Amino acid sequence: MIDARRPAPEFPAGLDWVNVSEPPTLSALRGRVVLLWFWSYDNVNAWNLLPDLAFLESRYHDGVTVIGIHTPKYPHQHDSGAVLKAVNRLQIRHATASDPDFTLWQHYGVDAWPTVVVIDAEGLVAGVVPGEGRRRDLDDRVAQLLDEAAERDLREYGPTTTAQRPEPRMTLAFPGKVLATDTLLYVADSGHHRVLECTHEGRILRQFGSGDPGFWDGRLSECGLRDPQGMAIRDDMLYVADRGNHAVRRIRLYGGEVETVLGTGEVGRQRPQDADALATRVGTPGDLAIINDKLYVLVSGQNQIWLLDLTRGKVDVFAGSGRLALEDGIALEASFAQPSGFVMSGQQLIVADAAASAVRLVRLLDGRVTTLVGTDLYTFGDASGGRAEARLQNPLAVAIDPRGIVFIADTYNHRIKAMSLKSGAVRPLTINYRFMEPGGLSVGAGALWVANTNAHEVVRVDLASGVGRRIGIGE
Repeated sequence: MIDARRPAPEFPAGLDWVNVSEPPTLSALRGRVVLLWFWSYDNVNAWNLLPDLAFLESRYHDGVTVIGIHTPKYPHQHDSGAVLKAVNRLQIRHATASDPDFTLWQHYGVDAWPTVVVIDAEGLVAGVVPGEGRRRDLDDRVAQLLDEAAERDLREYGPTTTAQRPEPRMTLAFPGKVLATDTLLYVADSGHHRVLECTHEGRILRQFGSGDPGFWDGRLSECGLRDPQGMAIRDDMLYVADRGNHAVRRIRLYGGEVETVLGTGEVGRQRPQDADALATRVGTPGDLAIINDKLYVLVSGQNQIWLLDLTRGKVDVFAGSGRLALEDGIALEASFAQPSGFVMSGQQLIVADAAASAVRLVRLLDGRVTTLVGTDLYTFGDASGGRAEARLQNPLAVAIDPRGIVFIADTYNHRIKAMSLKSGAVRPLTINYRFMEPGGLSVGAGALWVANTNAHEVVRVDLASGVGRRIGIGE
């Protein structure tokens, strides 16, 4: 931790505070320790920092104030409405400002997402902590500064007011992924921390997960999930990427029992090699694909694909060096950039590599990774054309239909695009429907099913006509 006591710059007047009506000021927070954190809502490391900030807010509720400053990577994130959606999706309850021009970022000399600036009771910068996984460092520093303020009779005691501008109450809350079979539809109702089993018309048959965030096994709604995302099904088993719990869960569909098959419930940074799956920490799994007894796990927080042998309960890294990059190559020589969704296509995996605004192809035979669309981490946009010309903006999901057409959830462009595997050409689908950060796709029963995440809904797109209609889940 860098310790350099200097006056903390006050918040400029032009900041757009998305979830409070009365903007905070640093001068009014004298006597408290302020944790000013800089983040971008697409960033998995920022997501992983949130539990640490919540821990500190709770532990030092009478002396700490957390304030978020959102600084965007993508053009779409300049919209303060999109930032508010992200604040609600991530269930952030402290004051948050949108700073699209990076004004405060520059004033504080920040250079990475996420970064926490620690401000003492006198309004001086007392430390800068970049990255995630440093709860102990932050805890020690906050305790020291609060003790110091109390000894000098500077400390002000009292709770921080919760900041909130909530979404309307609906059946679904920010659904992340969907999985359609010939007869059923499974919806990761991520914001409600549950998975729903529905008919194709939206009638809810069963709920898995209590609806409150938690991590415990059980049956049906008597188990705990946290921000569930991608799913894979084989016979009577539904596997769920339990992203917020850093785990993979298995639902026995016949009886509804839910159990853990990978992860400990704590964020991981390990590189497993024939490791015990239940003893291995995994970092933010986002999606799953299954073939026979092999479960492929898209580990978004570690920029890798893992392979879980379901028979032996052992897990290995299948592909990805772990570096945040767009690099082709064989298995562990290749690199991904926060991969967030994938789909099986024969003996290949097609990957939505979100932070590179790319689509990648992974050969199961040897783990060879090639790039179908995308250039690097900071080349993105909204353009059709061949592999060299096409541009995406943080795609979160892919699906494939029997004709070999790959559908892409071009999330920050609010579009669904189609890509030909043969030619590599990408074009937008013409659909009579408005999408808002679509995050999940599935092909089944002659339709493309879309998790229209920021609209809290699932949309069915008829593949023959291109007509989209909302599915009334639970209505």
